[in-house]
Amino acid sequence: MRGIRIGSAFGIPIKLDLTFLLVLPLFAWLIGSDVGNLVTVLNDVFGVAMPVEALTAGSVPWVLGGAAATGLFLCVLLHEFGHSLVAMRYGYQIDSITLWLFGGVARFTEMPENWKQEFTIAVAGPIVSVALGVLSYLAFLVVPGSLPPAKFVLAYLAMTNVALAVFNMLPGFPMDGGRVLRALLARTRPHARATQIAAEVGKLFAVVLAIVGLFANLFLIALAFFIYIGASSEAQQTVMKAAFQDVTVADVMTPVTELDTVTADTSLSALTDRMFRERHTGYPVMRGGSLVGMVTLDDTREVRDVERDAYRVEDVMATELVSIAPSADAMDAISTMQREGVGRLPVVDDTGALVGLISRTDLMTVFDIIQTRGTAAGGETGFDRLSNDADFARR
Repeated sequence: MRGIRIGSAFGIPIKLDLTFLLVLPLFAWLIGSDVGNLVTVLNDVFGVAMPVEALTAGSVPWVLGGAAATGLFLCVLLHEFGHSLVAMRYGYQIDSITLWLFGGVARFTEMPENWKQEFTIAVAGPIVSVALGVLSYLAFLVVPGSLPPAKFVLAYLAMTNVALAVFNMLPGFPMDGGRVLRALLARTRPHARATQIAAEVGKLFAVVLAIVGLFANLFLIALAFFIYIGASSEAQQTVMKAAFQDVTVADVMTPVTELDTVTADTSLSALTDRMFRERHTGYPVMRGGSLVGMVTLDDTREVRDVERDAYRVEDVMATELVSIAPSADAMDAISTMQREGVGRLPVVDDTGALVGLISRTDLMTVFDIIQTRGTAAGGETGFDRLSNDADFARR
């Protein structure tokens, strides 16, 4: 998830997604416009008598809305730091913490597969939220009644932090409760299988949440959608990671001896003709035996048909290349392609020489082969370890 970096803490970059810049004012408005009802609820929950008239007069509700919304998102940020700091203690790196439409998300460079570690990391966030709720309540008790705005904000944060912890512990994978469920399932099952079960439970939870949202709050429908998509995506990633265990880029790539390349001085007209004949949409570009760029069908579209005889590949090719080593894991190649938004990567050795090319199509084909072999091999599933020979993944 991309966002605007606003700072860092404990070495973790803190970012704001553009959706956060929309949802914060919205939350402030929603809270401010409902201060009267919220005061009644808080009075009932905490057994106090905050004055409704003083808190709903003039511009006070909008100030309260802004303060409560800001405080809530700061608590969400601390909730994510709860996850992140525990993960860092286990040696995991945190790419960033981003505040967005549905609160916050800590992006890990690698997710734990040890069930005890995942359990501890998952419950850390809700524990922080409960602690913040308790601290807010204690501060609420200490603040004198002559400061009703402060008491309102503290009471609101006390209630919402506990509610946030409870909601997050529901089994809506990849929410915290869903990760706790996966950790418990992984005690007696392979991690990939535990992920699949937790994801199915999470998707069922999302469907129920969406149905509730139809009658209660449309915001819940949007949240349900992202839970469903998140559960599906993480389940797929986990299954792929298990399938590609011990498979390297060298096992999957097309070696340079079998690779189709073009030279930098090839005309675009000749290139598009070749793409049509060979059914390829991208080529490594060579000059004097060295890799100098990559050219794709999209690059050729930047030039009009009538001018393609005059243009050369070197005029449109990409020269800032993202490459990968042949010894890298196949999953690293998938992650790199997703991060960089490319469909193929040149494979280069320690000297910088081109030794092959790996594409998204290669990886998906190998994934299908692995799953097929897993089904045929004694009924094992596609995410079980299947073979140690390197040749199975080659074309």
